[in-house]
Amino acid sequence: MANWLEGKIVNVHKWTDDLLSLQFEADVAPFKAGQFVRIGLDTDGERVGRPYSLVNSPGERPCEILFNIVEEGPLSPRLAQMHTGDSLFVVEKASGFLILDEIPETDYLWMFATGTAIGPFLSILKTGDPWQRFSKIVLGYSVSTVEEMAYRELISELTMEHPDKLEFVPFVTRETMDGAFQKRIPQSIESGELETRVGIELAADTSHVMLCGNAGMITDVSEVLSNRSMKRHRRREPGHITTEKYH
Repeated sequence: MANWLEGKIVNVHKWTDDLLSLQFEADVAPFKAGQFVRIGLDTDGERVGRPYSLVNSPGERPCEILFNIVEEGPLSPRLAQMHTGDSLFVVEKASGFLILDEIPETDYLWMFATGTAIGPFLSILKTGDPWQRFSKIVLGYSVSTVEEMAYRELISELTMEHPDKLEFVPFVTRETMDGAFQKRIPQSIESGELETRVGIELAADTSHVMLCGNAGMITDVSEVLSNRSMKRHRRREPGHITTEKYH
């Protein structure tokens, strides 16, 4: 049975009308960067909970989540109406396997996210582990419009801190933005444009790919990579692709 804790909202940031981040204080148990927690609110005597990835790194407080408002959803519209000082509930222990402990040794780490799925990757990149383990990290972040690209300042700071290690590649599918691909992530891989831009090859013998986001991106990228002899990674059957879907 889940052990629910009460948390207090300490900050609300509105990126767009439908995209928000919440910061809250709660005694969440130690977790691994990239994991998610279950957030809940009580409605008509019933606790409604949904999983949200933590954007903060382990040891960093307050806790932080990034989410879109799902108009007919049971939780996100109510979370969007919360203010500083309001209470919510959070399960004490985080879960999930989108963590570096699950990634085999390799030269290059490729992280591809759509929308709010950038959160767990930022949690990972704010720790020291990836910079010690990989020769190069490519962070691809795809959104529909420029204003939906959250945490651009943080990403810029990470890029400046690790100029020889981190390659940030933005994707904006419905608008133009300087320096961004105006196409989907799988198309940029299939055409070879992404590799040309970052200057390294996405290949089975040198790379591992972490995919987090909508099911369409994950399916399409996985199909493109399968043509390069890359397959899903499992503990019992090591591979090259680690995934976590956001619906």
